[in-house]
Amino acid sequence: MSRKNKLISELKELEIKNFIILMIAGIINAFGVTIFLFPVKLYDSGISGASMLLDQVTSDKLTLSLFLIILNIPIFIFGLRKQGLLFTVYSIFTVAVYSLMSYLIMNVLPIDVSFISPLAGSDLLLCAIFGGVISGIGSGLTIRFGGAIDGIDVLSVVFAKRIGISIGSFVLTFNTILYIICGITIHSWILPLYSIVTYYIGSRTVNFVVDGIDRSKCAMIVTTKADAISDALAENFESSGTIVNAVGGYSKETKEIIYFIVNNFQINKLKKLVQSIDPSAFISLQDVSDIIKKNDK
Repeated sequence: MSRKNKLISELKELEIKNFIILMIAGIINAFGVTIFLFPVKLYDSGISGASMLLDQVTSDKLTLSLFLIILNIPIFIFGLRKQGLLFTVYSIFTVAVYSLMSYLIMNVLPIDVSFISPLAGSDLLLCAIFGGVISGIGSGLTIRFGGAIDGIDVLSVVFAKRIGISIGSFVLTFNTILYIICGITIHSWILPLYSIVTYYIGSRTVNFVVDGIDRSKCAMIVTTKADAISDALAENFESSGTIVNAVGGYSKETKEIIYFIVNNFQINKLKKLVQSIDPSAFISLQDVSDIIKKNDK
């Protein structure tokens, strides 16, 4: 398939539903940043935080909204080949909404965000907590529906592996350097330290939104009685799982592994059921954030 045909094919996969959710996500993120963080000079993470710092130290004509566009969009275009057209289009759209809504709140709507938060006043802890939660909801929705609201996500994917660190470590390093620069620039460490609180709460909120409230568990059941356990699972959970042949590394005994998905409330029931059939069975549990079925889009 030629590159042109591939791009056309990807464009056909764009969904109106995603654009609607991403628009809401951009508005939510703008609300969290401009109502809680920006008025008291707390800093968001990533490129958004860098944009907030640049707004403070440059000309009044160079605003937060402008820096969000100037810094983010080139990064998303740079990561087009790595991330794909859908991701890039969704991300640029969300950043545009985030930037526009930030401009409206700060310059058009009758809301004074000059000195204190309209909702939390000058309480830095409240601003850090609610700013992190609200902007985290916006960022999490953006990721869940196929995009990103901050260019740091693209930079981490492109450069983390090249310099031999994980994506999480790359983002953490970037934000650490950003907050150090903020502290040196404003000659105070109070606001950057509170910004770390915002970053932590925001990242936890993103994980919560992306993974959902009820994360499933993947149970790996190593047993010699797979058929009996599988039948019992089918009877009690209406799902029998998948059986994989295996060999014990030490005993060389032939065994089987049952791959089975349960939610948090079913774990104890699963354990009792398996142990009642095979007391020597080995059960390993791991978090599962998404289960994609054949008919899922």
